[in-house]
Amino acid sequence: MTDTEPALQDALDRERAHHERCRTALAAMVEGAGEQVVAGEDVSASGADAEVLGYRLRSRAKALRELPEGPLFFGALLGGEERLHIGRLRICEHPAEPPLVVDWRAPVARAFYQASARDPRGVAVRRRFGWAPGSRGDSADLTGLEDEHLERGETRGSEIVAREIERPRVGPMRDIAATIQPEQDDLVRADLAASVCVQGAPGTGKTAVGLHRAAYLLYTHPQRIRRGGLLILGPHRAFLSYIAEVLPALGETGVRQSTLHEEIARCEVRGVDDGPAALVKHDARMAQVLRRALYVRVRTGGAGPLAVPDGSYRWRVPEAELARIVADVRREEPPYGVGRERVRARIVRCLREQAERRAGPPPNAWVRRIERSRPVSAYVDTVWPRVRPEEVVAELLSDEGALASAGDGLLDAAEQRALRWPKPPRSWRSARWSAADLVLLDEVAGLIEHPEGYGHVVVDEAQDLSPMECRAIARRARFGSLTVLGDLAQGTTPWAARSWRTVLAHLGEPDATVVALTTGFRVPRAVVGLANRLLERLDVDVPAGRSLRRDGEVRTRETTPDAVPAAVVAAVRDALGREGSVGVVAADADVPRVREALDAAGIAAAGPEEPGARVSLVPASVVKGLEYDHVVAVEPAAIAEAEERGPHRLYVVLTRAVSRLEVVRGRPLPF
Repeated sequence: MTDTEPALQDALDRERAHHERCRTALAAMVEGAGEQVVAGEDVSASGADAEVLGYRLRSRAKALRELPEGPLFFGALLGGEERLHIGRLRICEHPAEPPLVVDWRAPVARAFYQASARDPRGVAVRRRFGWAPGSRGDSADLTGLEDEHLERGETRGSEIVAREIERPRVGPMRDIAATIQPEQDDLVRADLAASVCVQGAPGTGKTAVGLHRAAYLLYTHPQRIRRGGLLILGPHRAFLSYIAEVLPALGETGVRQSTLHEEIARCEVRGVDDGPAALVKHDARMAQVLRRALYVRVRTGGAGPLAVPDGSYRWRVPEAELARIVADVRREEPPYGVGRERVRARIVRCLREQAERRAGPPPNAWVRRIERSRPVSAYVDTVWPRVRPEEVVAELLSDEGALASAGDGLLDAAEQRALRWPKPPRSWRSARWSAADLVLLDEVAGLIEHPEGYGHVVVDEAQDLSPMECRAIARRARFGSLTVLGDLAQGTTPWAARSWRTVLAHLGEPDATVVALTTGFRVPRAVVGLANRLLERLDVDVPAGRSLRRDGEVRTRETTPDAVPAAVVAAVRDALGREGSVGVVAADADVPRVREALDAAGIAAAGPEEPGARVSLVPASVVKGLEYDHVVAVEPAAIAEAEERGPHRLYVVLTRAVSRLEVVRGRPLPF
């Protein structure tokens, strides 16, 4: 069909009219939500009920007001006279009437993603709509549609989907609600109780799957998820800026998007570890070392008997009985802080039983007074002292004897030397904590008191997590579930995972399902082909990626080492002659001289934290998770040599291009 065909024009006119009706209905929904807030303030109810009602009404009104402008539907399911339009938000004219648009997450909408000629799922025709790029929701921007007649056994590749996937990208990551593929849909709609691990080759949409899964869970289990909260963990702030608009575009706000560093930051990071120290601190054995260092403070004997004055009388507990209480609690392995109070409670129970035998059950006021009495508190402080995580870790890293005791049989002498501070601070308050120390502090804090968990946690770039970082995440998903996203081939930290089973075991989900996504929709075939040549040399066992996109281009610009900056300028100017974003990626040490060359040429280049920039200059160390239409990869040999897992870093760099990759080099490729 073409736009001149009467049948298509009639269909477009009807769909544009329907979109106008939807816009009017949505405006009424927004206005009605505001009126409900005003009316809700006058509702007669208890203070708590009124507060809850008001919060829900205000949240609903705020979410509707903050919806991004754009088309209100992207697809439809047709069957006879029935039409079901699919969009990012449910739109209706009246709550009791059928909706004008069904939310893409609703069960009835699943057929839009899963129906096929072989299994039509009751769908006669699947319709997709083509909107003008960047449309803000004007009905005139509906420029085309295509129908797939499933009841006739028709199977066709969607040109609209292909154009949407391939269109140039400037700015933050977009949602993929209109283009979700069946295998992605299965992961998005996985059960809340199930933890899922996605091994995704570059361009397979694993990050988008994780974000859409978060939106789906918020829609399907609103009370359970909102009660526990939902956390999105990304590798760094630039990545979080890049994905920040996806969930709001899907109608979901209030989701915490953070980095693990921000989640565990008890102290300011002012120190830096050398390589050996960082490796030991991130090692799983440190969990047992820290447990020993904490619980060595507990005394199960030698504190003497206890005497508690009560008027003219003294209640007494023999030393043997007290030692038994402490030993019993210690064997139960509660959180350290809970253990303290459990010891106190059992001592008081022992005293209360004595009081009951002497004069009958004592009043509650007597029990509270005994709990707070100086002898009881002093005894608890002696056998189970109050302690801060900073004290435990500072003593461990400062005191050779304490470290030797806690690390006995776990850490060898060289590892203990690597851990010890060369110049111990006067106290933990003046310590210069490193980023790895934050992981140790969080481990001890979790031993003292379990942190509040989340109902669900989405972890992206999980292949770079250390065992100790995994444990920090596991504590926050203690009673929830996880969506784990990553690519073993893109592991760049010294402790990067070689196996998902190892990662999942540290995350507390050893039996989680691991699903491999290998079909790329964003990275062109030419780029994937080059990256797969490097993949063969990496020390990971993952399937090679493949791409459905036949477009794209890979070019190499060879020059001398000294002329590389000038060649980069020429490559950027060439890329600026085309549509889309340009990412210039160089080894971290080369970024200053590349920026100097770009500045001298009058090319303004933003940093990675500005996803809307036309040109971005990005250090290789922070490009993970980002995408650009055109990538200029500067001196691959320097990127590969810059760190221990440099070839993996280079693999990341080469797979950031979604249209065109230009390699600028003055030295031979390292593969």
